This record gives sequence, C-alpha cells and structure tokens, in this order.
Amino acid sequence: MQDLLFGFISKYISLTEDEKKAILSLDIFRSVKKGTTLLKEGQKSKDSFFVLKGCIRTYYVLDSEEKTTAFYTEMEALTPPCVISKTPSEYYISCIEDSILTVSNSDMELEINSKFPKFETMCRMLSEELLAKQQIDFDEFKTSSPEQRYLNLLQKRPDLIQRVPQHQLASYLGIKPQSLSRLRARILEKKS
Repeated sequence: MQDLLFGFISKYISLTEDEKKAILSLDIFRSVKKGTTLLKEGQKSKDSFFVLKGCIRTYYVLDSEEKTTAFYTEMEALTPPCVISKTPSEYYISCIEDSILTVSNSDMELEINSKFPKFETMCRMLSEELLAKQQIDFDEFKTSSPEQRYLNLLQKRPDLIQRVPQHQLASYLGIKPQSLSRLRARILEKKS
C-alpha cells in the first residue's frame, strides 16, 4: 500500500526517508468494504480520501433517487467541499468495491505541511490539476449529448463500464438505465 502512495507522490516531489516515516506515522491507510458509506448528507467531516485500490462514488439523493456525480478510482483524490466550508455535507460518498484508501484530515495536513513545506507545494499542484480536470469534465457534460457522454466515458474511463452498476453509470451520464441500454444497443448496431 505504502509503495503505491509513495510512487504516486514521487511524480510530484521526491521524499526522504524521514518524510516517508512521517507519513506512515499518521496511520492513514484504511481497508474499506464494498457498500460502506464514508460520508452521509448532513454529516460534518474533516476527512479527505485518496484511492489506492478500488472505487468510490459521490452522489446526491433527490426526490428519493440517487444522482451519481463522480467516480474516484486508483490514484484519485477527493476532498469533499464540506471539509473546506466546515458545513454539513450535501452529498454521500460510498464504496462501490472493496477499497484501500488513505484517509487524512486537515489537522494532519497542517502538521505535515509545517514540518515539510514541499507537501504544501504538492497539494497545490494536485489541486490545480483536479480543478482543471473538473472544469473540462463539467464543460464536456454540459455541451454533449448522452451518447457523446457515453462515448467519452468509453474512451477516457473504460474500466468504469465493468466496475460500476449500470444504474449508477446511467445516473452519472444523466440518463435512465433503460436509456443507457438503448444507447449501448444503438452504438453496437452502428459498429456492425
């Protein structure tokens, strides 16, 4: 687990043995079972998540229906907005698969950043990358048809097709499960 994390970090900054020990001393690694809810609507939290293995999703419950907004898989980070705003969460986070996560909180991050300032630099770089990716994803979603969204998903994140239940994929694409089935059939028909 730690090798996966250190490998990821090394893409941004180099770590000394002392820095590695400091990270390990925080006890941040968690094995979480499929179906576990990490955050509920209305709950306050200081926790940020980084997926080493597995898949988690964020979703809202609107009119008793789940609306999936994102999936996070290997080497992706999630800091819920409620952590920054210090307000109750507006959405849920749950595990779609058995997952291995790092779970940190703002207190841990302050401690590490004060001891090792280069971590703050890395966090800023990650935040900038994530913000740019989210803006691109949002723009693509707003400007594309359901079929284009599905084709984009096939191109950019094909692993999700096998890992995520169809009703959650459909919700993520902004369509009903029946529409996703018809869309898949239409795409297969075009290929043959």
